[in-house]
Amino acid sequence: MYPEQIYYEPSALDYPLGKYLKERFSGVPWTPIASHNRIAELQSQPNRNFPRMKQNLIIGIRKTHRYVPNRKVSDFLVPYTSSGCSAMCLYCYLVCNYNKCSYLRLFVNREEMMRKLIQAARSADRDLTFEIGSNSDLVLENTVTGNLPWTIESFAKHERGFLTFPTKFDSVEPLLPLEHRGRVIARMSVNPREIVRKVELGTSPLENRIAALNRLAEAGYRVGLLIAPVILLENWTSLYRGLLDALEAGLSPAVKRQMFIEIIFMTYSYVQNAINREAFPGAVELYSREQMTGRGRGKYCYRPPLRAEGEQFLRREIGARFGEDKILYVV
Repeated sequence: MYPEQIYYEPSALDYPLGKYLKERFSGVPWTPIASHNRIAELQSQPNRNFPRMKQNLIIGIRKTHRYVPNRKVSDFLVPYTSSGCSAMCLYCYLVCNYNKCSYLRLFVNREEMMRKLIQAARSADRDLTFEIGSNSDLVLENTVTGNLPWTIESFAKHERGFLTFPTKFDSVEPLLPLEHRGRVIARMSVNPREIVRKVELGTSPLENRIAALNRLAEAGYRVGLLIAPVILLENWTSLYRGLLDALEAGLSPAVKRQMFIEIIFMTYSYVQNAINREAFPGAVELYSREQMTGRGRGKYCYRPPLRAEGEQFLRREIGARFGEDKILYVV
């Protein structure tokens, strides 16, 4: 991305990454702010301006460093160098957290975050896996900051632990020559072509994602797939059968040999629905009163019978192509 406007905490310019970003985007208007979490002129924007707001870049210092236990791919979810994203997936869970202010925020104190990661890995009695991409897409962020190669090589110099991150982007070339030492698990998020095109706005096409995952496996990275989120549109069985056919045909033997598959069904929210109707009139309607039921305050998930049908279908189709033991979990 190349931002239209940058909002920044002045103290961020005391850090090497802050200085680099100031020089790189010197031709863009820079507006000082007191906090990356509170930008009144953006918070007050109407929902219809959501796509334009995604062109903003926010630069600050991360102050929250609490690791959250996780028992799926990783042991901990780690707040890292960014939150939000410049893409506009219509289901994005970050919108639930940040509302229309789910634009890309960059945190320049990466050395501090890396020291904590290394300390946590060293002090554990076993190899821990740290999810560093739960709040943003680090492959996308890397096109702005160059953080990901620095992160991978800095962490891999040490003997303990693993890093993992998911992505919907194919810009993996900077990662291929790195000395990662097998300590990084790259996970590619996939969906049917029609959903990628109509719902995952601003992300890489499915075929590009498949090719990128093949290149990562060839470069020695451990790899996995996320079928996420599963969206049960009217023709969902044909859509997801087509996705699995594309994966079967396109994934390399190296990927198929080692990959695991995560399956996550969509959770949608009132906030997302309100923004989408104003910002993307005519877009695919993701909310269905007939298909969905309440799940906590202002959130919706698929009704149990439909959700069970979807899981049964995916287990059967994945099992026929790759073996059901490739499925790590379904939520």
